[in-house]
Amino acid sequence: MRADGTPHEVVVVGAGVAGLVAALRLAKGGRRVRVLAKGVGATHLTGATVDVLGYSPERVGSPAAALPGFVAAHPDHPYARIGIGVVDEALSWLKGHLADPRYVGDTGRNFRLPTAVGVPKPSAVVPQTMAAGDVVDGKSFAIVGLPALKDFYADLVAGNLALAGDGIEARAVPVGLDLDGRVDVTPPAYARRFADPDFRAELAFSLRGRLGADEVVGVPAVLGLAGAEAVWEELEGRLERPVFEIPTLPPSVPGLRLFDALMGALRRAGGRVVMGAPVVGAEREGNLVRGLYTEAANGRRYYPASHVVLASGGWAAGGIEMDGSWAVRETVLDLPVCGVPAGARFLPGYLDHQPLAGAGVAVDRSLRPVDGEGDVVLANVRVAGATLAGAEPWKEKSGDGISVSTGYHAAVSILAEEG
Repeated sequence: MRADGTPHEVVVVGAGVAGLVAALRLAKGGRRVRVLAKGVGATHLTGATVDVLGYSPERVGSPAAALPGFVAAHPDHPYARIGIGVVDEALSWLKGHLADPRYVGDTGRNFRLPTAVGVPKPSAVVPQTMAAGDVVDGKSFAIVGLPALKDFYADLVAGNLALAGDGIEARAVPVGLDLDGRVDVTPPAYARRFADPDFRAELAFSLRGRLGADEVVGVPAVLGLAGAEAVWEELEGRLERPVFEIPTLPPSVPGLRLFDALMGALRRAGGRVVMGAPVVGAEREGNLVRGLYTEAANGRRYYPASHVVLASGGWAAGGIEMDGSWAVRETVLDLPVCGVPAGARFLPGYLDHQPLAGAGVAVDRSLRPVDGEGDVVLANVRVAGATLAGAEPWKEKSGDGISVSTGYHAAVSILAEEG
């Protein structure tokens, strides 16, 4: 208990998908939760689809069918640590707690959705507004080109889609909309324009009569920041055919929606969030963390903790780093890092299997960090997301699947321990 009689909080480090899922599950379980984050995580950079397992190493049609063999071949992978059943449980829980945007799909079958350049990517659980873009043989696509939208090229998307399967047809359909003479409009700025019903009506009017009877309409993922599903439904109704969103280059509007949805749900559940607060130290007592220190513009702060969920990210986020002497470290709690090779660290081919790719924090089945002998290092700490060892998310197309399932499992493990 604190000095004022209130219980200690569970402190979550990181506001990416893993951290926010863990915090929300804990808050829904009745725990006091505080998120400490130096930034918003990777949600704003991604298409906000949940890729569970896309390649192993060939393209995976059904993650559910592929995962047993995959975890058997990769016993140190996060999926192997938590168990395959947790993946489905976590995805089902996530879909049940997201209403806007609504998510569809499961591990039974991967969607193949166009990326910002039109190359299909396998994803298991996706926003409803993207689902109609599933690339299957014989499908016809009309890709809408919006004037002045930064870094989205409808001709490029259509050209790559036409190569994605047998009998697939795709073409670009440019439209002219009044943007007050603006050029290089970012996706979020475009999304704000879709709050205007006259703008939406103008887009639909410019497309009607230019679409084939069997064409599915792809539009850049800018159909609003909030309430995008209603805009999507309105556009489908006006065009009388399926419509789907295509993720753009960052900043990602679907990623912003997902971040806002998780943050909103967390705050409604009573969770607290401190942004711009990097963790710079910890108070330890034996093999327990009693609290964390942050350093921000208003000075150093101390946050007592009953448990800690470390979801600070991997190499890209700075949760794992290498110094000038090739020493690799975990940057928040200085946990042991495994998977660091003794010899060559990098291979010359960009797509080669890089020796350091799977480096991270090793954990037990409750996601508590362990040392090289398998002994628990900090008993009240759970590790989730990209900080974990044993995965190559970019190659497997498993990143958000790992984040959702390990963030969820970290929270469930704490709830079970606390009774």
